[in-house]
Amino acid sequence: MENPLHGLPQLFAQLGLPSDPRAIDEFIAAHRPLANGEPLYRAAFWSPAQREFLKQEIIEDADWAAVVEELNARLH
Repeated sequence: MENPLHGLPQLFAQLGLPSDPRAIDEFIAAHRPLANGEPLYRAAFWSPAQREFLKQEIIEDADWAAVVEELNARLH
């Protein structure tokens, strides 16, 4: 298995959010748990641009997909 190209800090930076480990942990603590079965990209706290980015990365199984899935797991 290959190492992911991106980690959570890079994903948060890509989304325009603070990306240091403490800020990531605080974001996750403030927004979890998502409703069971709610897709990550549909969460109310994303901007339209963030929502579209997250959705496309999963649909296309693109470079960011693994770390988006990691975030999804941590928020659920």
